[in-house]
Amino acid sequence: MRIAFSPCPNDTFIFHAWVHGLIPGAPKLEVTYADIDITNSLAAGGNGPEVIKISYAALPWVLSDYALLPCGGALGRGCGPLVLTSLKAGNTEDPAVLAGKRIAVPSERSTAYLLFRLWAAQKVPGGVGEIVVMPFHEIMPAVRDGAVDAGLVIHEARFTYPSYGLDLLADLGSWWEADTNLPIPLGAIVARRNLDLTAVADWIRASLRYAWAHPEASREYVMCHAQELSPEVAQAHINLYVNEFSENLGETGYQAVTTLLSRAAQAGLVPRVDLAALS
Repeated sequence: MRIAFSPCPNDTFIFHAWVHGLIPGAPKLEVTYADIDITNSLAAGGNGPEVIKISYAALPWVLSDYALLPCGGALGRGCGPLVLTSLKAGNTEDPAVLAGKRIAVPSERSTAYLLFRLWAAQKVPGGVGEIVVMPFHEIMPAVRDGAVDAGLVIHEARFTYPSYGLDLLADLGSWWEADTNLPIPLGAIVARRNLDLTAVADWIRASLRYAWAHPEASREYVMCHAQELSPEVAQAHINLYVNEFSENLGETGYQAVTTLLSRAAQAGLVPRVDLAALS
């Protein structure tokens, strides 16, 4: 079975046991490791892997071929995308400074960018300027070096941005949580509709439970793909993004997803979908 997910610690932690043949009855996996911008495109391309990690924001474009699984993804509190600027530009907490500016984002169909657009519509009079898509690990150096005026970052950048001399302008997760009282939906696991979806979800949950029961077993695999992160940062990443929603979205998780997609559809940012079909 083909599968695609990011090399980030939360994904490699969750899928380690399945990738390494430790889940009885689960098929052997052929793994593609790729940033979210690439996996979003793979899922929308018509010949993507059977199972794939995508942005929740990309769901409306792939639901004809893929079903949302209730486990394995990234959804939680205190884990939202950040908008960063350079300290050289002067410390400010006023989003209006982004008006007409050049902003780097990790994907045009990422949840991070969708949240950014919803936030900017409220907070940035006249709107931002040019949007530049680049791999997320290149964004902070680009902001630091002045190639862009601000950057939208995800994942472990939450822990490492001060080392780049960057300043936090906005925490979009905090904004979302204050506005909705819901967790923030970031990355989803989807599977082709012709599969036994219950079985796939069971294999993912078994892999996650193995990881929780044997936290040391995946360490070498996680660090091999962790893009030069320290073990401490990789573990902080896992602690933040792997949680009860990774095992089961539940009513609260589905409510967060439907709220995000319905607001985005109302704003004309994503196609309207049958939200009832998500659960």
